[in-house]
Amino acid sequence: MAFTGNFMCTSFKLQLMSGVHAISASASSPVRAADTFNIALYTSSATLDASTTVYSATNETTNTSGSAYVAGGNTLTAGTTSSSGTTAFADFADSSWSTASFTARGALIYNFTQANKSVVVLDFGSDKTATAGTFTIVFPTNDASSAIIRIA
Repeated sequence: MAFTGNFMCTSFKLQLMSGVHAISASASSPVRAADTFNIALYTSSATLDASTTVYSATNETTNTSGSAYVAGGNTLTAGTTSSSGTTAFADFADSSWSTASFTARGALIYNFTQANKSVVVLDFGSDKTATAGTFTIVFPTNDASSAIIRIA
């Protein structure tokens, strides 16, 4: 099995320290506009883990019929960034591909604005297949214990 769990990419953690990524912009922190983040889907042949540094089309999901999935995946809509206690967290709106016919084993969230730098690897636990249906990534609750991106 090529996927071995969910990971916040180590390169993303380092790049946060130098201000590379802007998940959201707010009136309280108007440093710059938010970056554009994408989510790409991958087959079980992909090797993605904490050491993944950049989006690659190698072993990316392809359509078995129709045209729902395109290389590079979907653009994500950034949700909010917030904090609770000593944990900062961020989320994205759920992402869907309609009339989808493909199989995916996992995904990569990456920063399109910043030269496709990797952010988070998602392991679905097994192959997930859509056949002429809607394939949806449902992100967890945006809180200190569940958000897709958490820094404690």
